[in-house]
Amino acid sequence: MYLPYEIDNAKVLITVKAYPLPASKYGELVCTAGLLEDGKWIRIYPIPFRLLTEGKQFKKYDWISVDLKKRDIKKDFRPESYNPKSSAEQIKILGSIGTKDGWTERKKYVLKEVFASMQELIDLARGTQKKSIGVLKPKEIIDFVIEPDSREWKSKWKNSYDQFSFFNLDNKGNPTLKEKLRKLPYKYSYKFLSEGDNKPRTYMIEDWEIEALYFNCLKMTEGDEAEANILVRKKYFEEFLQKKDLYLFMGTTYQHHLLNRPNPFVIIGIFYPPKDRTEQQLF
Repeated sequence: MYLPYEIDNAKVLITVKAYPLPASKYGELVCTAGLLEDGKWIRIYPIPFRLLTEGKQFKKYDWISVDLKKRDIKKDFRPESYNPKSSAEQIKILGSIGTKDGWTERKKYVLKEVFASMQELIDLARGTQKKSIGVLKPKEIIDFVIEPDSREWKSKWKNSYDQFSFFNLDNKGNPTLKEKLRKLPYKYSYKFLSEGDNKPRTYMIEDWEIEALYFNCLKMTEGDEAEANILVRKKYFEEFLQKKDLYLFMGTTYQHHLLNRPNPFVIIGIFYPPKDRTEQQLF
């Protein structure tokens, strides 16, 4: 067994927060993932993140404590997938890991197990282990791809989403109105080579961080989408490749993994500690 069926007071270092999606029961949900102290991955779902009170809204690289139980295998067979035992409001934020030490503490946990070959990770997902999360160190990032996407949520999502009023409570118990979730009108992907590849692979990035960046850039460019995407590309392709030691958090999508598709993974997050100064001087 990968992990026990129930884990009380699980201490999890949050490293992944996917962009929220509309959901019929909660209005919208976020899939999060992180690492236990022993380096094992765990996926926590569902969490109505934006509806949590402000003091419960954890950030990436926060340590949290939460009681967990294994998700119903009929809903999610992946070994890393767990539910909060009770309300997500019971989550406790214990502290965070910053970057003043040059990302040393973060790397101690995140880089305990790193794959060089994407095919090896795929084989583990399709085999008996059913591995669904891992860290990949790409051999070469070839391109950052931007493609138009639909501008509206799927109709079944939108219909249920429109039924919700997004109020929550601030730290003083006062109700606050949340802006409804905007649909990202673009898809972002990395094209890269990993160890043993004969041709590039292209994987979509489904990280909350890149969606937030786009909307911030859109505001900066006064609604000019083309200019906003130039800024997004500049950060994820130019800045990251020149200044960062790039790793990819890879995770499977449930349906593609369930159907045993040849490649069930997407990029669920980016880990980007700075390159050392010697390496930066080579660019």
